[in-house]
Amino acid sequence: MAPLEFRISSTVLGTPDPRALGRFYQGLLGWEVIDDEADWVKLKPAGGGHGLAFQLEELHARPAWPAESGEQQMQVHLDIGVTDLESGVARAEELGAAQAAYQPQDDVRVMLDPDGHPFCLFEIS
Repeated sequence: MAPLEFRISSTVLGTPDPRALGRFYQGLLGWEVIDDEADWVKLKPAGGGHGLAFQLEELHARPAWPAESGEQQMQVHLDIGVTDLESGVARAEELGAAQAAYQPQDDVRVMLDPDGHPFCLFEIS
């Protein structure tokens, strides 16, 4: 009998508009849409592998970054490598992201996607 295996298929973010958030990340990552429904959108890189999905959450509350008592707290964030940090930040902002007011590191930019989910951009070579 083969050993039991578990594999993560996707990271899923809740959003009031799965298609809009899917378009944001598609523009940022260049991944293809493999599932496109009103309440569920999924992206995957062209070469396969771990995907990113967006699920309808009608009661979505933007998380506070950094965490604040009494506010919706971040449960997860994405770390995204980019070959040029300054250009990556500009592209993310062009697509609708914003830089977080608090930046804890000089070589990483904490960004907020259009629905407020934090993600970090860092430079790779």
